[in-house]
Amino acid sequence: MSDAMTPNSTGTGGVTLVPPTEIKQHLDDYVIEQEDAKKVLSVAVYNHYKRVNYKGKEIELKKSNVMMVGPTGSGKTLLARTLAKILNVPFAEADATSFITAGVVGGGVESIMLKLLQAAEFDVARAQVGIVYIDEVDKLKKSDYNRGAGEGIQQALLKIIEGTVVVVKFQGKEYQIDTDHVLFIVGGAFVGLAEIVRMRMGSTDAGLLSESELIKDAAPGDLAKFGLIPEFIGRIPVIVSLAELSKETLVDVLTKPKNALVEQYKKMFSLDGIELVFEPQSLITVANMAIELRTGARGLRTIMEDRMLEVMYSVPGQKDLRRIYITSAVMTRTGKPRYEYVQSTEEKELEPLVPNPTRNKSAFAD
Repeated sequence: MSDAMTPNSTGTGGVTLVPPTEIKQHLDDYVIEQEDAKKVLSVAVYNHYKRVNYKGKEIELKKSNVMMVGPTGSGKTLLARTLAKILNVPFAEADATSFITAGVVGGGVESIMLKLLQAAEFDVARAQVGIVYIDEVDKLKKSDYNRGAGEGIQQALLKIIEGTVVVVKFQGKEYQIDTDHVLFIVGGAFVGLAEIVRMRMGSTDAGLLSESELIKDAAPGDLAKFGLIPEFIGRIPVIVSLAELSKETLVDVLTKPKNALVEQYKKMFSLDGIELVFEPQSLITVANMAIELRTGARGLRTIMEDRMLEVMYSVPGQKDLRRIYITSAVMTRTGKPRYEYVQSTEEKELEPLVPNPTRNKSAFAD
């Protein structure tokens, strides 16, 4: 299956209309677990672009903007970005708390539309059917963000989310972008929302439900009690709940997706003619570290880059090196990798690189 799927029909801006089942299948290639979230998103995106293609006037179809609720590192940004990739539409993302400039509440809202326009290579028609992801909307609570500025930012976002013409200026040029067909996906951790839902339900059954299960039952009143204004809630009819990733799932994230991080490292070393082997316990160690740091999948690359730095620095240029074994000790910094050389079964530590004294030193002069 290609990244941009074969269209069933093409609408405004050249968007392909892809059935929900195909969208879900493609999401499965890149996002581990979160099955319910992927189904809900697939339906919402399909309905949104079916609305884009709809030319009738007898019934007004409302936008299917989406709110994703889940802890850091549960895959919210990855899901939004992958959806844009599937449909081959421009994608832009921003943090909601960045929409305050020079002390003017909401003054930076237009900046996200500039990002979308740039992603569309300044093709206004394509930008107008793109996907915008706005993270950290949960930090715009009326009561505690910058002395009430959160409510002002929510108000500033209302019109562009529902649909309006935004004037974007860039390098002396002016662009008018109609956001009526732009799909807006907002996200956040929403810490405390599940407890609000639990208190409203007030039954003994609620005590047995997980946070993600409770959030699935979140009502507009729960979001209002959390701190979102009713008008903002009304513009985002679809709520998606994402669960915190387990240790086993994080290991799968490292190894199973098409662009899995482990496979990326293996490919990089194979370009130097070296086989890279991650021992299973090393990946479990990385997953445990991500859980301890509460970074979820988002922190996996940071941890891996940090632990693999010395190997990536020392290995290029080594002769006769055939295979490298990454152990749990490498990830905990209590030991070194094991190295296997050509025409030898002996495993030994990598010898440090020795500078070539005959090399022209002037080449390194400032």
